[in-house]
Amino acid sequence: MFFAPTVIRSRNFSPRAFDRSFERFFNEAFTAAPSRNMQFEQDEKNWSLSLDVPGLSRDDLAISIEGATVRIESKADAKRQFKAAYELPLEIDVAASEAKLENGVLSLKLSKKVPERNISQLAIN
Repeated sequence: MFFAPTVIRSRNFSPRAFDRSFERFFNEAFTAAPSRNMQFEQDEKNWSLSLDVPGLSRDDLAISIEGATVRIESKADAKRQFKAAYELPLEIDVAASEAKLENGVLSLKLSKKVPERNISQLAIN
């Protein structure tokens, strides 16, 4: 048996979206019930995300934001391993966002990045 890579050609197929759905599947399959230990709220300007991370300190966690995706991971030398990723509908403004850890609860306040409209005028010759 051999493996032959196939190129999927479809206008609806997006390789990045496939990667994110694959990542979400593994996060939900191998972490301890992310929906039970997470609370999510939103308003006009912010998303609020609260996660239970008992046994982890500030030094044990790393939070990375890329576009509209936030990833929360415990470092390799932490007592307990934790890994989660969440994709939000809009990009996140990192400068206006904040994270707080109190009593085993990680609270993230993620600011929505207002999409910029770059409208240019084209001269008619």
